[in-house]
Amino acid sequence: MKDRLQKGAGYAAEYISLLCAVIIVWLIAGAQGKLNPVIMPTVPRIVETFWHLLTAGGLLKHCWISLARVLQGYLLAAVLGIVLGILIGLSKHLERITRLVIQIIKPIPPIAWIPLVILWFGIGEAGKIYLIFLGGFFTILINVIDGIHQTDAKLIEVSHILETPFLKRVFLMEIPGAAANIFTGLRTGLTSCWMCVVAAELVSSTTGLGYMIMNARQYGKTDVVIVGMLFIGLIGKIMDSLLHVVEAKVIRWA
Repeated sequence: MKDRLQKGAGYAAEYISLLCAVIIVWLIAGAQGKLNPVIMPTVPRIVETFWHLLTAGGLLKHCWISLARVLQGYLLAAVLGIVLGILIGLSKHLERITRLVIQIIKPIPPIAWIPLVILWFGIGEAGKIYLIFLGGFFTILINVIDGIHQTDAKLIEVSHILETPFLKRVFLMEIPGAAANIFTGLRTGLTSCWMCVVAAELVSSTTGLGYMIMNARQYGKTDVVIVGMLFIGLIGKIMDSLLHVVEAKVIRWA
């Protein structure tokens, strides 16, 4: 028990060591007056701004709105990415039909879609959710396809010899075999969706963390920009950790 506690403490120390080092250097630089407050505010200033935004209610309001947008876009990307990824991974014909289109569209950054999104969806919520969806969809799709392709060929051969029904083979062999890749795609896709929230909220938005960051940039409020960035990173980390817990349980079962 003691060894486990010591090992856990050592892991935790390593886990936060770099972050603590960055904060310490930041604090020292600020205390010595080596930071330009317009370019890089001090740590106490960031803490003060965070507390002000939190108690005033604005930060939580923007946070919930961005979180709702990300979840809608991400869930849409996850469902379509998994379903289409499984279908494409199982069918060589469908893969050949879709490969060129996927390879052309996948590298286009979501921000490049903004003019078309405004024309297609206007300035409402649908366009923002679509941009977030684009951020995660192709990452999930490609990982699912790769996961299906990496299913053990020997198991597939045995299933054919035993004349295992197609759907039974898919749900008991193909999908469980691709589970690790599917969760990799889901976690990476979630990160991509959070990265796209700023671009999505450029589309005539007056709410959300992305809007808060861009609005603060226009007025030179670097402290607000950093607080918004850190909050996006913190929420993304929490959601990724939750997905990791689910992954550990599902992969162990698979």
